[in-house]
Amino acid sequence: MEKKVKKFRMPSAYTILFFLIIVVAILTWIIPAGEYATTKAGNIIAGTYKARASSPQGIWDIFLAPINGMVGTDLTEGSISVSLFILVIGGFLGVVNKTRALDDGIATVVRKNAGKEKALIPILMTLFAIGGSTYGMGEETIAFYPILIPVMISVGYDSITAISLALIGSQIGCLASTVNPFATGVASQTINISPGDGLIPRFILLIITTAISIIFVMRYADKVKKDPSKSYVFERRQKDLEEFSTADKSIDDKLSKKQKSVLWLFALTFVIMILGLIPWTSLNAGWTFFDDFTAWFTKIPFLGALIAQDFAPLGTWYFTEITALFFMMSVIIMFVFHMKETDYITAFMNGMSEFMSVAIIVAVARGIQVIMNNGYITATVLHAGETGLQNLSSGIFIVLTYIFYIPMSFLIPSTSGLAAATMGIMGPLGKFSGVDGSLVITAYQAASGLVNLITPTSGIVMGALAIGHVDIVTWWKYIWKLIAVLFVVIAAFLVVVSMM
Repeated sequence: MEKKVKKFRMPSAYTILFFLIIVVAILTWIIPAGEYATTKAGNIIAGTYKARASSPQGIWDIFLAPINGMVGTDLTEGSISVSLFILVIGGFLGVVNKTRALDDGIATVVRKNAGKEKALIPILMTLFAIGGSTYGMGEETIAFYPILIPVMISVGYDSITAISLALIGSQIGCLASTVNPFATGVASQTINISPGDGLIPRFILLIITTAISIIFVMRYADKVKKDPSKSYVFERRQKDLEEFSTADKSIDDKLSKKQKSVLWLFALTFVIMILGLIPWTSLNAGWTFFDDFTAWFTKIPFLGALIAQDFAPLGTWYFTEITALFFMMSVIIMFVFHMKETDYITAFMNGMSEFMSVAIIVAVARGIQVIMNNGYITATVLHAGETGLQNLSSGIFIVLTYIFYIPMSFLIPSTSGLAAATMGIMGPLGKFSGVDGSLVITAYQAASGLVNLITPTSGIVMGALAIGHVDIVTWWKYIWKLIAVLFVVIAAFLVVVSMM
């Protein structure tokens, strides 16, 4: 009788992170305790490290760590603000998805460009990149493959071209996240900076990487159209033509007036969020327009008090304000779309439930920092880094950080979990080499996004490939050149920004 061989299954991000909490707790019994002097703002003062009495963490402390990771302690800020924001933006997206405005909007773009399918490549990849960069668009792309694959195949392209539009487009956006709450937001909150810090360099990186990706996909598409045998899935071409020609297009390709209004409100929400997060006075000390306008408006009799007695000027917003923004805009969308109250509540709660795992994983990951801080080994680790980085240039440090996050992204596939678990160490380490925390975040996002284009542990990647009947090895053969180019370009970009 043959024995059944059990296949290895990668443990979930929760298990990996909790295992890391246990490992770090053990280290508190081994690594000497220490501490740094800090400024009033809580920033570490280099060269002030000193040893202190050890504080080893036990079994009870291990199980307390995720809870304290959420609510916070005297030594570690909790993740409650960012976790609540994640839940509310999930509710917001649930309400928007209930209107089907995003799905039908993409379908409308496809319909209007019928006969001009080559133009769809830059248009759709840009739209998907914007979605990835602003709100971490990923799983939402799955709905578009049954539409895109038949369109691309019918005009002489292949399923890989169609998959590339949404998969590469959205993940390049995540790679160069500007205000993505699940990457930029969590990482920024972990090191206590605004998600708006470093926004301009990240926007430039978004343009560069999106342009490179569009050129890559368009060149492949042209090659396949001229010679179909050049397709990596040529052997499936006839089967794909037969299967996808009768694909059920469940998404409407006509937008109603209410859906158009929802799309405008959706875009406006992210514009306001970006305006609220950019530190305008820091960029230009003399530019105080939003401060002056807010001071004037709130002093208007009755109207100022009616709108808001306590309204923070744009440019000074943090998670409290942007959470309120998404909550308010979801309510406005409800009224604009004439959605029933019961439908709104159901959509909002369902949207929140879909992001519950992300909100919780942030707290579990923050538990690692809780153990390190309560065991007073964070300072010791940082001191070792300070000593080792004394003669290391900012350019070398940021490239090493970028490379460090590539294997870490395989180990912890959750972008939110990875940020919460590691940024508390990597952010302060950057200061010893003169690297701003926002650039460390950019390096982490870039590495994570690069891995998320190829990792077989990603449901987004594997789901897209399954729909298009493309195996992962074929996808690697197709995309490896793009990955190599992006790796070099991103490394060079990080070095240049670190020197500015």
